[in-house]
Amino acid sequence: MKKLFLFAGLGIITSSAMAQTARVQAIHNSADAAADTVDVWLTTPMGSSKLLDDFAFRTASPFVTAPAGVQISLGIAPKNSTVIGDVIPGLSFNYTLASNGTYILVAEGIVSPTGYSPATPFSIEAYGMGRESATMMGNTDVLVHHGVTDAPTVDIFEATAGSLVNNASYTDFAGYLNLTNADYDLEVRDMTGTTILKAYDAPLATLNLAGEALTVLASGFLNPANNSNGPAFGLYAALAAGGPLVALPEKTARVQAIHNSADAATSTVDVYMTTALGSSLLVDDFAFRTATPFIDAPAGGVDFSLAFAPGNSTSANDTIAGLTFNYTLATNETYVIVADGIVSATGYSPATPFSLEVYAMGQESAMATGNTDVLVHHGSTDAPTVDVDEAMAGNLVDDASYTDFAGYLPLATADYTLLLKNAAGTTTLKTYSAPLATLNLTDEALVVVASGFLNPAVNSNGPAFGLHVALAAGGPLVALPEVFPTGLDELSNSSVSVYPNPAQNFLNVKGLELNNAEVQILDISGRIVNASLFKVNNTTIDISSLAKGTYHLVLSNNSEKVDIVKFLKF
Repeated sequence: MKKLFLFAGLGIITSSAMAQTARVQAIHNSADAAADTVDVWLTTPMGSSKLLDDFAFRTASPFVTAPAGVQISLGIAPKNSTVIGDVIPGLSFNYTLASNGTYILVAEGIVSPTGYSPATPFSIEAYGMGRESATMMGNTDVLVHHGVTDAPTVDIFEATAGSLVNNASYTDFAGYLNLTNADYDLEVRDMTGTTILKAYDAPLATLNLAGEALTVLASGFLNPANNSNGPAFGLYAALAAGGPLVALPEKTARVQAIHNSADAATSTVDVYMTTALGSSLLVDDFAFRTATPFIDAPAGGVDFSLAFAPGNSTSANDTIAGLTFNYTLATNETYVIVADGIVSATGYSPATPFSLEVYAMGQESAMATGNTDVLVHHGSTDAPTVDVDEAMAGNLVDDASYTDFAGYLPLATADYTLLLKNAAGTTTLKTYSAPLATLNLTDEALVVVASGFLNPAVNSNGPAFGLHVALAAGGPLVALPEVFPTGLDELSNSSVSVYPNPAQNFLNVKGLELNNAEVQILDISGRIVNASLFKVNNTTIDISSLAKGTYHLVLSNNSEKVDIVKFLKF
């Protein structure tokens, strides 16, 4: 008389009718790339068979029946193995299971000889009091296991209920938590219980896990960069039915960073994020007038800092003195962070200190279909308080001063003309085109940043003032075209003139020294065309490369005075 035992649905083991059995679930939690997918072989006194074929990282078998009261061996082999002899030397593990016991076996640790720090050896950790369902109807029983090789000893708290697990170290099982089926807020804290390292949602009710028993594992690497860029740390749940582990959602906020510091010393920087768990490079070679896309950042009570280092830095130790900023973000909030200001001790006037300005109600898209939502930020250190008007609609922003965010403007997607006026709203300082429709920005949310210097000459000849747009997708900021008056031979109050006019190769300027002016040449449509032109000397401009036609010479020598002179090229 024989009895058949089905183990993992893959191997059939024959034993006597009086054989003892146990119930076993296997969970693959080894984050080593060399063990990403493995075969598991079972050896009993009656022979060997492949138990699990192509067993992938972060998957679990269902609970299955296994022989008890006799020694069995589990051997780990590369995927697609064909015989027991393919088992990797040193990766065989012996067990004698207790009759009627319920076991959870977790494979974890490192196989590779190099590329991991610490290279904690591969092992299979066994918990001998497993459960296939909750012990009380309506509850969810949760077994907590620490399986992260480079993570410290931690405590687990629930945001309102308090401490759940105390001093869990690598390979520890913390025992089952008998929880009322509900959605919980979990906090992974340091072993003192005072600092939140990471925060997660545990949506037991949302996932309909009433009556279930599950294992929640800490999985992956806190520092993937030191571990062959392996999978990042997270909390994952293995269900009794097996299958891919279920990731618990980490509590995060969405953040976009915009580099608007016009100081040459910060033209390109590296940005590091530091939490209680360590530092990592967040943005590499972050250039002036560029933006990141919106990215996830720690939230739910996790404190972190952003630190700025020179481009091509090698670690957070290269951080520039004074350029570290601390934050605690609200879960599910969306933030826009703009870097403004001056780092250098000399060469800038005013030398307004470098800062990160934070807007906590950011948007990744327009609130209403067909609109373009525009957040306006004043980030020019030497620009005065201004109003922003639209040529037809009137006032949009009132009294915006340096570092101000003016709040989102929900605009119908069209092409607009923006007038920068003095704080009294009586004088137009600059005019810009905002071609939202032409640029196909329907349904987008943008940040328009006042950027650069009104007076580059007293700011180390830095970038000139302009309005620049950060898109939600990130990348280089988009300059809004400045619009100049056309159809005038000269401004009525201008003392500047040019000769000869018409001119062929050279244009002489009278009434303004070119060395003290910003020079632009525009065609009759207002398009800047002087990219290949240059000043010959303090009074002469080379126009030989221009095509025949009518142009405007635009000369700016301070923050408020602009001279515009029309000339003909023949």
